[in-house]
Amino acid sequence: MRMSTRGRYGARAMLDIALNYEKGPVSLRELAQRQELSIKYLEQLIQPLRTAGLIKSIRGAGGGYTLARLPDDINLLQIVQALENLTPVDCLNNPEACSRISKCATYDVWKEVQDSTRNILASLTLTDMVERQLQKLNEL
Repeated sequence: MRMSTRGRYGARAMLDIALNYEKGPVSLRELAQRQELSIKYLEQLIQPLRTAGLIKSIRGAGGGYTLARLPDDINLLQIVQALENLTPVDCLNNPEACSRISKCATYDVWKEVQDSTRNILASLTLTDMVERQLQKLNEL
C-alpha cells in the first residue's frame, strides 16, 4: 500500500507544529520553509486538518497554526485519515463493488493489511513522534 504525498506531508506538518507546540502558533511561511513545501500546497493540507479538529488557526500578529488538542491526544491515524483514504482495495469500503468477497481469499489479506496499518498508525501519537524526531536530531 502506498501513501500519497498528502498523507506523508500532512504528517510532517503536524509533527512540525507539535515540535513547536510549547512555543506558540507556527506560521504557514515558517512551516513551508522548514518542510521545504510550497505555501499553496500546505494550504491544501491545512484545511482538512482543521476540519478534522486536529489544528486551529490563531489570527493576528504572531498568529499561525497550533494543535487543537494535546499532542498525546492526536494520533497518526487521525492525521492520515483526514487527508486520504487508507483502503488498499475498493471492496473493503464498498462490499457491493465485488460479488466475490465471500469466496475471495485475497479480500481477507487486504483486510488484514488495512487493519494492521490502521493499528500501527493509531498506536503512535504526536508525542511519540516528537520523541522519535528529537532522538533522531540528537543522533546527528
